[in-house]
Amino acid sequence: MSFFNSIGRSMQRAPRPPRRSTTPTSATFPSTENLPPATPTSPSAPKPLYLCSPFVEAALVKGNFKTIVMLPKYADVMEWVACNIFDFYQNINLFYGVLAECCTQQTCPTMSAGPNLNYTWINQDRKSVQLPAPTYIDYVMTWVQNLLDDENVFPTKSGRDFSPNFPSTVKHVYRQLLRVFAHLYHAHYQQILHLRSEGHFNSLFAHFLAFGKEYELLEVKDIKGQPGAPVGVGSLWEKWKEMGILES
Repeated sequence: MSFFNSIGRSMQRAPRPPRRSTTPTSATFPSTENLPPATPTSPSAPKPLYLCSPFVEAALVKGNFKTIVMLPKYADVMEWVACNIFDFYQNINLFYGVLAECCTQQTCPTMSAGPNLNYTWINQDRKSVQLPAPTYIDYVMTWVQNLLDDENVFPTKSGRDFSPNFPSTVKHVYRQLLRVFAHLYHAHYQQILHLRSEGHFNSLFAHFLAFGKEYELLEVKDIKGQPGAPVGVGSLWEKWKEMGILES
């Protein structure tokens, strides 16, 4: 059953994590964002650690992730997607909380996800602006938290239905969480290795990618980037497909 052709019933979910501190975000989150001009990638750029053995093979789950993202029997697709998006948000938020002291305005003055790729934010004046990575991520996490707390978007009470706009909203949430993953891999994988958490983080990200592909949340352009400005984790996505961890 296609997620984008389904409107499901409501569900009761686990208690949500504590609210993040209020952050001044855009009144409405844009559907498209522009990337800054890219410069050619240097052919001598070192290979990222997350693509090197044994780190690329590190995982808590062995085999293909297809089996753990399939819709359970009798489950409603909207409820299944909502529950998993909530879990992905909670887990990436916990990981970022551990790494936050390493992600500062000094160490990460831009929201980078590759040698020549910096994500930009659309402000209230509809202008594309560069933000330090911690500010960008805090904006994203606060925006997602507010959506999770909105009964009109993520209904939790019996008898409440999901909005017809839920598929497009959750797809946008997925895109922004992907950007957070991309930054952490690009800028903070050394800290993840220092914490000996590469298996946990790789498994979480592989699960995230497999789920996005299964329910049509993952856009190829979001994981690969643009010519001259590729997303670093796009190579990880391709590598995991070669290894049979993800579906081709």
